[in-house]
Amino acid sequence: MMKKGSKGAWIMMLILLPALVWAQQPPATPPQVYSFSAQQAVDYGLKNNVQVKNALLQVQIQEQTNREVTGSAYPQISADGSLTYNAKLPVSLVPAEFFGGQPGEFAKVAFGLKWNSTYGVSFNQMLFDGQVFTGLQARKTLIDYNVKNVEVTEELIKANIYKIYYQLIVGQRQIQLLDSNILVIRKLVNDNQIMYDNGFAEKLDVNRASVQLANVETERLNAGNQIANGFLALKVLMGMPVRDSLVLTDTINDQQLKDGVLEASAFDYSQRKEFQSADLGIRLQEYNVQRYKLSKIPTLSLNGYYNRNAQRDKFDFFKSDGDWFDISAFTLNLRIPIFSGFSTNARIARERLILRQNQNQREALKLDIDNEIRSATNNFNYAVANLDNQKKNMDLAQTVYDQTKKKYEVGTGSQTDINIAQNDLRLAQSNYINAMYSAITARIDFLKATGKL
Repeated sequence: MMKKGSKGAWIMMLILLPALVWAQQPPATPPQVYSFSAQQAVDYGLKNNVQVKNALLQVQIQEQTNREVTGSAYPQISADGSLTYNAKLPVSLVPAEFFGGQPGEFAKVAFGLKWNSTYGVSFNQMLFDGQVFTGLQARKTLIDYNVKNVEVTEELIKANIYKIYYQLIVGQRQIQLLDSNILVIRKLVNDNQIMYDNGFAEKLDVNRASVQLANVETERLNAGNQIANGFLALKVLMGMPVRDSLVLTDTINDQQLKDGVLEASAFDYSQRKEFQSADLGIRLQEYNVQRYKLSKIPTLSLNGYYNRNAQRDKFDFFKSDGDWFDISAFTLNLRIPIFSGFSTNARIARERLILRQNQNQREALKLDIDNEIRSATNNFNYAVANLDNQKKNMDLAQTVYDQTKKKYEVGTGSQTDINIAQNDLRLAQSNYINAMYSAITARIDFLKATGKL
């Protein structure tokens, strides 16, 4: 039986084991703090975003596939060997008269030896194959197509990073406005309380200001939560660990949103990465048509082998005086397709139809791009005009509030007037912030639509 002391030691070991294992683990990487401009955020995202990483890996996968195609044009060389033990030799019937017997009689003869060994080397060289030739031609286009897909993915990630980054900048500005309003309303609540305590105001005025303060504080909490979630979304999009801290260093103003966007410049569809990708896709499909067409012409290949063979009645292949016999041959193979049941013609027709589909999709993409540019232009013009209007309205609401506050302080204005002015100012500020959100999205969408992002 286990002694009590021993049992206690085991219990203590089980208690301490997790701590000992944890202590031996390497320390976790401490959270990092990054201060990024918008461009730095984009650069970080293009290095760490999973979609971009996988698109880059697809380029490497295509490179290896190209090596595989290239390898089929080189000589295919292999070595082989075999060892056979004939447990029962095959028996054949031969005329007995060969061995001095009577005509018409047959003798049973076993041919061969118990052991047979062969080793050698063989090769196969494709001299001409239209399909292999087409595959070699298409290698660079395949790489270009996958590289272009990387650029399309990068552009999408870049646009989303810019949008979230600058929307967070505007969100932080919204927080500043709300904080300023909270300070003003808190002062108003305090002033009303003092006036009420001294008999110069009603309790209703204090309550109204308190309700207004609670509403603004609730709006501040909601805005803060949205910004916190926005930072999480931005870090995930960038491929940044969520435990790390991100500080945004860029600023944005109305003039920056307007500058350099609608400058007159000739647009060509080839400026769009998606259109470039569509062109490369059509070129690849043309190679596909060519591949099946060339499958109808003859192929030529050269085969050869060199083997050594030995037969023994006993397993003594390693004796120096044993005989090994050389066997070698070379074969030139010409394959001429004559009739394949019209299957090749069907493949060619199918690939031509797919080519026409791709060409139609490229034409449809032109229409989509035209519509996207026109819509982006309209949306941006509206966003800029709305931003100007909301800015003027916010400035006017601020002026009205300041004047109403002065009248209230000198006793010529009412609590109702200042409450209305405060609500109008908050609404104008909210409309201005929303206008900035819309202008940021419209600007980035326009730059992306015109291939300038």
